[in-house]
Amino acid sequence: MHAATAEVISATNKNHPELVPFSQFLDKLREKMKQVFHVRADIDDLSLKRGLPPFVMREIMSVNPLSVGIPKQYGGRGGVMKENIALLATASYESLALSLTFGINSALFLQPFGKFGQDEVKAGVFNRFLKEKAMGGLMITEPDFGSDALNMQTSYTEKGSKYHLKGKKHWAGLTGWADYWLLSARQKSSSDKLMRDIDFFLCDVNAPGQNIVVEEFYENLGLYAIPYGRNRLDVQLPMAHKLVPETTGVKMMLDLLHRSRMQFPGMGMGFIQRMLDEALTHTRERQVGGKSLFHYDQVQHRLSELQASYTICSAMCANSSEKAGLDVDLSSQGMEANAVKSVITDLMQDAAQSVVQLVGAKAYKINHIAGRGTADSRPFQIFEGSNDILYAQISEALVKMMKRTRENNLFQFLKGFDLTDKAVHFVKKQLDFNLDLQIQQRKLVEMGKVIGRVISLNQVLDLGDKGFKKELIDGSVTFLQQEISKLMSAFNFKNNETVVDGYEENSSWMNFVAG
Repeated sequence: MHAATAEVISATNKNHPELVPFSQFLDKLREKMKQVFHVRADIDDLSLKRGLPPFVMREIMSVNPLSVGIPKQYGGRGGVMKENIALLATASYESLALSLTFGINSALFLQPFGKFGQDEVKAGVFNRFLKEKAMGGLMITEPDFGSDALNMQTSYTEKGSKYHLKGKKHWAGLTGWADYWLLSARQKSSSDKLMRDIDFFLCDVNAPGQNIVVEEFYENLGLYAIPYGRNRLDVQLPMAHKLVPETTGVKMMLDLLHRSRMQFPGMGMGFIQRMLDEALTHTRERQVGGKSLFHYDQVQHRLSELQASYTICSAMCANSSEKAGLDVDLSSQGMEANAVKSVITDLMQDAAQSVVQLVGAKAYKINHIAGRGTADSRPFQIFEGSNDILYAQISEALVKMMKRTRENNLFQFLKGFDLTDKAVHFVKKQLDFNLDLQIQQRKLVEMGKVIGRVISLNQVLDLGDKGFKKELIDGSVTFLQQEISKLMSAFNFKNNETVVDGYEENSSWMNFVAG
């Protein structure tokens, strides 16, 4: 460590009093959210406008919520995964957009920067987060290369003592807001060819030569509080701003993305609990046919599914808290990370849709918690890898492992696999068959949905073993058994239909009605 850096760290620690217990920290955050969302303003009204009034973020950031993602030696709470996930859950009970704002800052900037950034720049950056309430984000996605990140065209060259980055990025959360960005780029060779590996760089938009131009702000369908847009990069970055991977840049990116996906249950936790609480309150108060909605069988079915989702998400939070710490290399853990992200985001969207169904027309408003939740939770199934792609990748990983072990029977393989060894016995009837390892893409997606839920069931059983409320565990086990049964029915149905080219010919219904 450089002497100057050590001095900054020492000064930083002196300026920060001893950290309060985490429970008090969360209580203070809840109080601030209550003040800005329910006393000084109405979150239902705020949800109709883009962005947030300055006082909202000023008051919330006064608690230093992002200190959770900052190492202790720099004055933060230490980047403890349990605390990171709990922070996201606390925020998402009130606002999914606020929780995602925390998630972008923590999982996509502070955590990877703390792990891979160079020591000589860390103290200054972390100090600005703590003292000046700075924010940070990540830019990977490009207009012509969304999920195909490995073919990104943003390039960099070395010029003197700096790196020169040029390219375009879009759909980066906090576009135009963040003070710092992690930028991904590929090195350009002397022959103007782009290298295969990917590198990441720290960009301080307030520093000379590092300004990022926002060419367009998008009218995003939900998450109004978060700005998204298209950015033009033409920046000169100091050598110390390059992140240092442990092996390759691609593995660094995978470690970053997998850890972020493992934290999605934090955002799902508070959100699903809020949907459950709203549904319980409404159905108990709403009278139909001389009795409350709560006592109707179909309503009980929906409520039990919401409780199952709450339990599954709880299991995922506990699992990620133990497995996704910054000291762990998650670059090879794509199967579990993809399962966690895709299943929880499906459950989030289903929860919002279910509450809209229970509440009825009143919920079909963007300023109603369920209507807003439907719009706000939908993009979670898309960003950081659309769920169709992630489900296919789960199956591709499964097929590779089965080929390697020369085991074709799905049940036999899964009972010896650590992510599914407990759960598979609860769905043996559905999974005890030889899987055709030459599987078409649509079936890869369907099988990925199945495996994702078997992995989720395993996590639920682990949580049950630790003493979590048995009735909730039993309900979620039944829910997942039914889900897996339905998905296997779809998987076993033979459907090779393709789009009909020139469908317009001889297909107007009016030509087949007399008169």
